Amino acid sequence: MRAPQFSRLLLLGIATSVLVPVPAVASSPALVGLERELSKLVAERPGDYGIAALDLSDGSTVAVNGDIPFPMASTVKIAIAAAYLADVDQGRRSLGDMVVGRPAAKVMELMIVRSDNQATDQLLATLGGPVAIQQWLWSHKIPGIRMDRTIAQLLRERGHLADYKDVATPVAMVTLLHKLDSGTVLTAQSRMFLLELMSRCATGTRRIRALLPAGTRVEDKTGTLDGITNDVGFITMPDGRRVAVAVFARGGRDRQPVIAEVARVIYDRFADSVRNAVAIFMGM
Repeated sequence: MRAPQFSRLLLLGIATSVLVPVPAVASSPALVGLERELSKLVAERPGDYGIAALDLSDGSTVAVNGDIPFPMASTVKIAIAAAYLADVDQGRRSLGDMVVGRPAAKVMELMIVRSDNQATDQLLATLGGPVAIQQWLWSHKIPGIRMDRTIAQLLRERGHLADYKDVATPVAMVTLLHKLDSGTVLTAQSRMFLLELMSRCATGTRRIRALLPAGTRVEDKTGTLDGITNDVGFITMPDGRRVAVAVFARGGRDRQPVIAEVARVIYDRFADSVRNAVAIFMGM
Protein backbone atom coordinates (compact mmCIF):
# COMPACT_ATOMS: atom_id res chain seq x y z
CA MET A 1 0.00 0.00 0.00
CA ARG A 2 1.41 3.37 -1.00
CA ALA A 3 2.07 5.69 1.91
CA PRO A 4 0.09 8.99 1.87
CA GLN A 5 1.84 12.14 0.72
CA PHE A 6 1.93 13.67 4.18
CA SER A 7 3.85 10.66 5.53
CA ARG A 8 6.95 12.14 3.90
CA LEU A 9 6.48 15.22 6.08
CA LEU A 10 6.04 12.99 9.08
CA LEU A 11 9.36 11.37 8.35
CA LEU A 12 11.00 14.77 8.37
CA GLY A 13 9.32 15.62 11.65
CA ILE A 14 10.53 12.44 13.34
CA ALA A 15 13.99 12.09 11.93
CA THR A 16 14.94 9.48 14.48
CA SER A 17 12.42 7.07 12.99
CA VAL A 18 14.59 6.52 9.93
CA LEU A 19 17.22 5.08 12.22
CA VAL A 20 14.96 2.17 13.18
CA PRO A 21 15.93 -0.85 11.09
CA VAL A 22 12.95 -2.89 9.96
CA PRO A 23 13.76 -6.40 11.17
CA ALA A 24 13.94 -9.12 8.56
CA VAL A 25 10.69 -10.88 7.82
CA ALA A 26 10.62 -14.36 9.27
CA SER A 27 11.57 -17.04 6.77
CA SER A 28 9.59 -19.99 8.19
CA PRO A 29 7.17 -21.37 5.57
CA ALA A 30 4.05 -20.44 7.55
CA LEU A 31 5.17 -16.81 7.93
CA VAL A 32 6.59 -16.12 4.47
CA GLY A 33 3.21 -15.03 3.12
CA LEU A 34 2.04 -13.13 6.18
CA GLU A 35 3.33 -9.72 5.14
CA ARG A 36 1.82 -10.19 1.69
CA GLU A 37 -1.51 -11.27 3.19
CA LEU A 38 -1.62 -8.31 5.57
CA SER A 39 -0.70 -5.88 2.78
CA LYS A 40 -3.53 -7.22 0.63
CA LEU A 41 -6.01 -7.06 3.50
CA VAL A 42 -5.40 -3.39 4.34
CA ALA A 43 -5.02 -2.35 0.68
CA GLU A 44 -8.63 -3.38 0.17
CA ARG A 45 -9.82 -1.12 3.02
CA PRO A 46 -10.06 2.67 2.99
CA GLY A 47 -7.53 4.55 5.08
CA ASP A 48 -3.89 3.99 5.92
CA TYR A 49 -2.56 1.22 8.15
CA GLY A 50 0.73 0.53 9.86
CA ILE A 51 1.36 -2.97 11.21
CA ALA A 52 4.20 -4.77 12.96
CA ALA A 53 4.28 -8.17 14.66
CA LEU A 54 7.29 -9.57 16.49
CA ASP A 55 7.68 -13.11 17.82
CA LEU A 56 9.23 -12.59 21.24
CA SER A 57 10.74 -16.09 21.25
CA ASP A 58 12.92 -15.79 18.16
CA GLY A 59 12.67 -12.22 16.85
CA SER A 60 10.75 -13.14 13.70
CA THR A 61 9.14 -9.91 12.50
CA VAL A 62 6.72 -8.82 9.81
CA ALA A 63 5.70 -5.26 9.02
CA VAL A 64 3.47 -3.29 6.68
CA ASN A 65 4.37 0.41 6.58
CA GLY A 66 6.49 -0.48 9.58
CA ASP A 67 8.74 2.59 9.38
CA ILE A 68 5.99 5.16 8.75
CA PRO A 69 5.06 7.34 11.77
CA PHE A 70 1.42 7.25 12.88
CA PRO A 71 -0.28 9.25 15.65
CA MET A 72 -0.05 7.19 18.85
CA ALA A 73 -3.10 8.59 20.64
CA SER A 74 -3.46 6.76 23.97
CA THR A 75 -1.03 3.96 23.11
CA VAL A 76 1.63 6.36 24.46
CA LYS A 77 0.26 5.57 27.92
CA ILE A 78 2.30 2.35 27.87
CA ALA A 79 5.49 4.42 27.75
CA ILE A 80 4.26 6.68 30.55
CA ALA A 81 3.49 3.66 32.73
CA ALA A 82 6.86 2.11 31.93
CA ALA A 83 8.75 5.28 32.81
CA TYR A 84 7.00 5.50 36.18
CA LEU A 85 7.56 1.81 36.92
CA ALA A 86 11.24 2.16 36.03
CA ASP A 87 11.49 4.85 38.72
CA VAL A 88 9.77 2.45 41.14
CA ASP A 89 12.35 -0.22 40.31
CA GLN A 90 15.15 2.24 41.03
CA GLY A 91 13.69 3.30 44.36
CA ARG A 92 12.86 6.86 43.32
CA ARG A 93 9.10 6.36 43.54
CA SER A 94 6.57 3.81 44.77
CA LEU A 95 3.16 2.63 43.67
CA GLY A 96 1.89 3.90 47.00
CA ASP A 97 2.94 7.50 46.34
CA MET A 98 -0.06 9.82 46.29
CA VAL A 99 -0.85 11.44 42.94
CA VAL A 100 -3.50 14.15 43.36
CA GLY A 101 -5.02 12.29 46.29
CA ARG A 102 -4.84 8.73 44.94
CA PRO A 103 -2.13 6.07 45.06
CA ALA A 104 -0.04 5.93 41.92
CA ALA A 105 -1.09 2.29 41.42
CA LYS A 106 -4.74 3.35 41.17
CA VAL A 107 -3.93 6.25 38.85
CA MET A 108 -2.00 3.90 36.59
CA GLU A 109 -4.87 1.42 36.61
CA LEU A 110 -7.26 4.13 35.45
CA MET A 111 -4.77 5.19 32.76
CA ILE A 112 -4.24 1.71 31.29
CA VAL A 113 -7.51 -0.12 31.94
CA ARG A 114 -9.94 2.76 31.37
CA SER A 115 -7.66 5.03 29.31
CA ASP A 116 -8.49 7.89 31.69
CA ASN A 117 -6.91 11.03 30.23
CA GLN A 118 -6.99 13.08 33.43
CA ALA A 119 -5.27 10.31 35.38
CA THR A 120 -2.69 10.09 32.60
CA ASP A 121 -1.81 13.77 32.76
CA GLN A 122 -1.62 13.62 36.56
CA LEU A 123 0.88 10.76 36.43
CA LEU A 124 2.74 12.44 33.58
CA ALA A 125 3.09 15.64 35.60
CA THR A 126 4.77 13.77 38.46
CA LEU A 127 7.36 12.45 35.99
CA GLY A 128 8.17 15.88 34.56
CA GLY A 129 5.92 16.01 31.52
CA PRO A 130 6.37 14.77 27.94
CA VAL A 131 10.07 15.68 27.86
CA ALA A 132 10.74 13.17 30.64
CA ILE A 133 9.08 10.39 28.65
CA GLN A 134 11.07 11.31 25.57
CA GLN A 135 14.30 11.21 27.55
CA TRP A 136 13.36 7.82 28.98
CA LEU A 137 12.74 6.45 25.48
CA TRP A 138 16.07 7.80 24.24
CA SER A 139 17.90 6.43 27.26
CA HIS A 140 16.68 2.95 26.35
CA LYS A 141 17.56 3.36 22.67
CA ILE A 142 13.99 3.36 21.40
CA PRO A 143 13.99 5.80 18.47
CA GLY A 144 10.96 6.14 16.23
CA ILE A 145 8.68 7.27 19.06
CA ARG A 146 8.23 10.90 20.02
CA MET A 147 6.06 12.44 22.72
CA ASP A 148 5.50 16.19 22.60
CA ARG A 149 2.30 17.05 24.47
CA THR A 150 0.14 16.18 27.42
CA ILE A 151 -3.12 14.44 26.62
CA ALA A 152 -5.03 17.66 27.30
CA GLN A 153 -2.80 19.52 24.85
CA LEU A 154 -3.14 16.76 22.29
CA LEU A 155 -6.93 16.92 22.44
CA ARG A 156 -6.94 20.72 22.07
CA GLU A 157 -4.74 20.64 18.96
CA ARG A 158 -6.82 18.69 16.51
CA GLY A 159 -4.31 18.08 13.70
CA HIS A 160 -4.19 14.34 14.31
CA LEU A 161 -4.33 12.90 10.80
CA ALA A 162 -1.31 14.76 9.44
CA ASP A 163 0.47 15.32 12.73
CA TYR A 164 4.21 14.88 13.14
CA LYS A 165 4.00 15.20 16.92
CA ASP A 166 3.19 12.37 19.32
CA VAL A 167 3.80 9.69 16.71
CA ALA A 168 5.41 6.27 16.51
CA THR A 169 6.30 3.81 13.81
CA PRO A 170 4.80 0.34 14.19
CA VAL A 171 8.29 -1.17 14.36
CA ALA A 172 9.30 1.26 17.11
CA MET A 173 6.20 0.38 19.11
CA VAL A 174 6.87 -3.36 19.01
CA THR A 175 10.48 -2.58 19.92
CA LEU A 176 9.19 -0.84 23.05
CA LEU A 177 6.93 -3.81 23.80
CA HIS A 178 9.84 -6.19 23.31
CA LYS A 179 12.03 -4.27 25.75
CA LEU A 180 9.25 -4.21 28.33
CA ASP A 181 8.77 -7.95 27.98
CA SER A 182 12.45 -8.88 27.96
CA GLY A 183 13.26 -7.56 31.42
CA THR A 184 15.83 -5.08 30.14
CA VAL A 185 13.93 -1.97 31.30
CA LEU A 186 11.62 -3.26 34.06
CA THR A 187 11.96 -5.77 36.89
CA ALA A 188 9.85 -8.91 36.77
CA GLN A 189 7.52 -7.45 39.40
CA SER A 190 6.91 -4.22 37.49
CA ARG A 191 6.56 -6.08 34.22
CA MET A 192 3.86 -8.33 35.69
CA PHE A 193 2.06 -5.35 37.21
CA LEU A 194 1.90 -3.59 33.84
CA LEU A 195 0.88 -6.72 31.91
CA GLU A 196 -1.89 -7.45 34.41
CA LEU A 197 -3.30 -3.97 33.84
CA MET A 198 -3.06 -4.37 30.06
CA SER A 199 -4.84 -7.73 30.28
CA ARG A 200 -7.84 -5.85 31.66
CA CYS A 201 -7.93 -3.16 28.96
CA ALA A 202 -11.61 -2.24 28.83
CA THR A 203 -11.47 -0.13 25.67
CA GLY A 204 -10.21 -2.75 23.21
CA THR A 205 -12.87 -5.43 23.01
CA ARG A 206 -13.57 -4.71 19.32
CA ARG A 207 -9.94 -4.53 18.18
CA ILE A 208 -7.10 -7.05 18.65
CA ARG A 209 -9.21 -9.24 20.94
CA ALA A 210 -12.40 -9.32 18.90
CA LEU A 211 -11.83 -12.27 16.54
CA LEU A 212 -9.28 -14.31 18.49
CA PRO A 213 -10.28 -17.72 19.88
CA ALA A 214 -12.06 -17.62 23.21
CA GLY A 215 -9.60 -17.73 26.09
CA THR A 216 -6.68 -16.24 24.15
CA ARG A 217 -4.65 -14.05 26.49
CA VAL A 218 -4.22 -10.51 25.23
CA GLU A 219 -2.46 -7.63 26.99
CA ASP A 220 -3.06 -4.43 25.06
CA LYS A 221 -3.58 -0.68 25.06
CA THR A 222 -5.82 1.16 22.64
CA GLY A 223 -5.57 4.64 21.20
CA THR A 224 -8.42 6.67 19.71
CA LEU A 225 -8.69 10.18 18.27
CA ASP A 226 -10.74 11.71 15.46
CA GLY A 227 -9.84 9.58 12.45
CA ILE A 228 -7.35 7.51 14.45
CA THR A 229 -7.87 3.98 15.79
CA ASN A 230 -4.95 2.02 17.27
CA ASP A 231 -4.28 -1.07 19.34
CA VAL A 232 -0.93 -2.41 20.51
CA GLY A 233 0.07 -5.21 22.84
CA PHE A 234 0.80 -8.90 23.27
CA ILE A 235 -0.99 -12.03 22.04
CA THR A 236 -0.20 -15.39 23.64
CA MET A 237 -0.26 -18.29 21.18
CA PRO A 238 -1.57 -21.79 21.95
CA ASP A 239 1.96 -23.09 22.59
CA GLY A 240 2.74 -20.26 25.02
CA ARG A 241 4.78 -18.14 22.61
CA ARG A 242 3.97 -14.46 22.77
CA VAL A 243 3.78 -12.04 19.87
CA ALA A 244 4.06 -8.25 20.20
CA VAL A 245 1.65 -6.53 17.82
CA ALA A 246 1.09 -2.90 16.82
CA VAL A 247 -1.72 -1.84 14.50
CA PHE A 248 -2.18 1.85 13.70
CA ALA A 249 -5.09 3.02 11.52
CA ARG A 250 -5.65 6.48 10.08
CA GLY A 251 -8.55 7.80 7.99
CA GLY A 252 -11.09 5.70 6.18
CA ARG A 253 -13.88 4.05 8.14
CA ASP A 254 -14.68 0.86 10.09
CA ARG A 255 -11.15 0.74 11.42
CA GLN A 256 -11.90 -1.44 14.44
CA PRO A 257 -13.06 -4.46 12.38
CA VAL A 258 -9.94 -4.18 10.23
CA ILE A 259 -7.71 -4.22 13.31
CA ALA A 260 -9.57 -7.33 14.48
CA GLU A 261 -9.02 -9.00 11.10
CA VAL A 262 -5.33 -8.10 11.12
CA ALA A 263 -4.90 -9.61 14.59
CA ARG A 264 -6.65 -12.82 13.57
CA VAL A 265 -4.48 -13.21 10.47
CA ILE A 266 -1.35 -12.73 12.60
CA TYR A 267 -2.62 -15.22 15.17
CA ASP A 268 -3.45 -17.85 12.55
CA ARG A 269 -0.13 -17.54 10.76
CA PHE A 270 1.97 -17.72 13.91
CA ALA A 271 -0.11 -20.66 15.17
CA ASP A 272 0.33 -22.40 11.81
CA SER A 273 4.10 -22.03 12.07
CA VAL A 274 4.02 -24.13 15.24
CA ARG A 275 1.72 -26.76 13.76
CA ASN A 276 3.88 -27.06 10.65
CA ALA A 277 7.06 -27.38 12.69
CA VAL A 278 5.49 -30.16 14.77
CA ALA A 279 4.29 -31.95 11.65
CA ILE A 280 7.77 -31.81 10.13
CA PHE A 281 9.35 -33.08 13.35
CA MET A 282 6.86 -35.95 13.67
CA GLY A 283 7.50 -36.94 10.06
CA MET A 284 11.25 -37.18 10.54
